[in-house]
Amino acid sequence: MISMPPRTSSRTKSSSAFPERRRPRVLLTVAAGVVVLGFLVALELVARHLGLPGPLTAQAREVIFPPKSGGLLYASMALLLVVMDWRQRFIALGAAIGVDLAFLVVRWAADIKVTEGHPFGNGALLVTLGCAVVAVTRRTGSERVLLLKGVGLALLLMAGRKTGDTWLLITSKTRPMVLDQYVATADHALGNPSWLVGRIVTATGPIGFNVLDFVYGQLPVAAVVVALYQLRNVAAERRFPTHHLVRTFLAIGVVGPVFYMLFPVVGPVFAYGTGSEHWADVSLWAESHHSLQWAVGDLWPNTPSPVGVPHPMPFDGITPRNCMPSLHTAWAVAIFIHSRKGPRVLRFAGAFWLVATLAATLGFGYHYGADLIAGVVFTLTIEGALRAYDRGWDRSGVRLVAHGATVFGALLLSYRFLPLELARHPWFSGPLLVLAMASVVYAYLRTTADWEPSTAPARQPEPLPEPV
Repeated sequence: MISMPPRTSSRTKSSSAFPERRRPRVLLTVAAGVVVLGFLVALELVARHLGLPGPLTAQAREVIFPPKSGGLLYASMALLLVVMDWRQRFIALGAAIGVDLAFLVVRWAADIKVTEGHPFGNGALLVTLGCAVVAVTRRTGSERVLLLKGVGLALLLMAGRKTGDTWLLITSKTRPMVLDQYVATADHALGNPSWLVGRIVTATGPIGFNVLDFVYGQLPVAAVVVALYQLRNVAAERRFPTHHLVRTFLAIGVVGPVFYMLFPVVGPVFAYGTGSEHWADVSLWAESHHSLQWAVGDLWPNTPSPVGVPHPMPFDGITPRNCMPSLHTAWAVAIFIHSRKGPRVLRFAGAFWLVATLAATLGFGYHYGADLIAGVVFTLTIEGALRAYDRGWDRSGVRLVAHGATVFGALLLSYRFLPLELARHPWFSGPLLVLAMASVVYAYLRTTADWEPSTAPARQPEPLPEPV
């Protein structure tokens, strides 16, 4: 009798090959974590060298001291809760609220007044850190990895806000000259939209301003709402989806400030107006910062900027150089894109947040129209690059990212070196700038549509008539 070799089941083969397929992605995740940590440490050292608080120091302070944004800390913790079942979610949320109530009692007993920041949010941060400890000490295998991913996602969103604040402080300290005259001159090709929308928002008074200010300030919370919908099945499937909004949101926040250093711009309300003091009479919570002595003149929003040969101009060491590109526009576009596959109410909310954010960025005088065009192109390029990486780089992905990067670079170069030509021929250059942006929008929509899996049912052959 000939003995047959034992059969190896397909399940055994696939399970043994599974680690081999996962190894490159695991190594890449570890490498990305090391890079992010190194970036935060480097930013901390640069900030310390300039005498500023770094992102790690600022985040560590919020363990005890009142956080700058308690809402953001709870929104970040919500990303952690997606990996838990409902019982664990109630326990974590209850623990966070209980810690915050304890902090309130201690501050009340010690007569400590909260003059800056929010009186809540420490509990969310402490619970998030506690879950990291639990993951390391009480979990094993895939359960540990999943919980650590949730903790990492929450901490990244928390640290992202601190990183952005540190970047803004660094731009104000290291870029004494700003290029607002160049962008304001180029903006004549677009009809000076910031001046137009600024007059409209000013006419709406306190109600219009504060509604838009709330929308403008709560953009990260809106992103978390969309992300929670995308991550709603993580607890059941025990894995994260390949691509979601938080990745795009963080990538925009990391890459965008690099261009603040290369193209420092403070915005029309500062360069051509009285600064945030313009809104002091109608704002419920914004701090006033007088900067008229550094401005070209008190022109915004009633008198368009003069058309002349632009020059770099000095500005104070406080106002952030955070206009080019408009990252608020970039984030709002990302929210809009990722909300398109949600239910109707989410799609409506994404569209509302985009329109309101565009109105606020222009109407508050924080950005020029040229910034917004650059922000849209920037977002679609980042989003296209992330999606191309997820599916494996091919010709269509490379072409999409190259197209977006080329248009984005051409926009910045034209704003810097051709602003006078853009202003002198507005009927030609204005539509050209819009068409350049539209070409990236079209390329993104066409390329990503081809990437979507076909959901149409296969066509069935028609049944033949039965013989009589």
